[in-house]
Amino acid sequence: MKTLIVYAHPEPRSLNGSLKDLAVTTLESVGHQVRVSDLYAMNWKAAVDATDYGTDAVRRLQVAADSGRAFDAGTLTPDVVAEQEKLLWADTIVFQFPLWWYTMPAILKGWVDRVFTYHFAYGVGEHSETRYGERFGEGTLAGRRALLSVTAGGPESHYGPRGINGPIDDLLFPIQHGILYYPGIEVLPPFVLYGADRMTAEDYPDVAKAWQERLLTLESTAPIAFRPQNFGDYEIPSLHLKPGLEPAGRTGFGLHVRR
Repeated sequence: MKTLIVYAHPEPRSLNGSLKDLAVTTLESVGHQVRVSDLYAMNWKAAVDATDYGTDAVRRLQVAADSGRAFDAGTLTPDVVAEQEKLLWADTIVFQFPLWWYTMPAILKGWVDRVFTYHFAYGVGEHSETRYGERFGEGTLAGRRALLSVTAGGPESHYGPRGINGPIDDLLFPIQHGILYYPGIEVLPPFVLYGADRMTAEDYPDVAKAWQERLLTLESTAPIAFRPQNFGDYEIPSLHLKPGLEPAGRTGFGLHVRR
């Protein structure tokens, strides 16, 4: 298996740094090939601008159109091309990051903004009366798996069904469904460590053991059963879930997961 680890934490000695290092050694010890994109160490440019696409200064920047044009022409900046090549190389992508203000760090969101260009991660496939492009289960990155490894500062109860922060599945839905499943990646249930700010050195061996167990089951773990767009669950072109398919008592994000 070929695994890309996209790591977003500014401190190499952090819990996130330790989990990233453990992932590398664990996977390599069983014969997997591993590459790491350490975004802070790479000094990753997080902001999209015209320099990404070579846009003429007199033109008005159109991010989607210009990113697709540059992708088609092979004129994206080398750092973006390198990350796209890593994604195409990988069988599995592990994202290692802390949950900051209910989402991923800005540098990781900037990685998505710049790497997931038009005609690469979106804007692909047939658009017709019966299909609305290849996305949500299809697309350039179909056949790959992804896992979010996330640290959260609050205790687990804060992220439960009645927790003040909201259910963790809801918080991660925009990332897991909207960013990863959109271009076709199957998404495994996340690995979440709660109470990370209160974790002690004595707690780490149990954490490390649990993380190693998850890593060694990447190939056998069933992905989240998100509904594919083009295989009968949604009306086209409205993309509304067809009547009668909603699970009893489920609303919101939960409608888009098969039970």
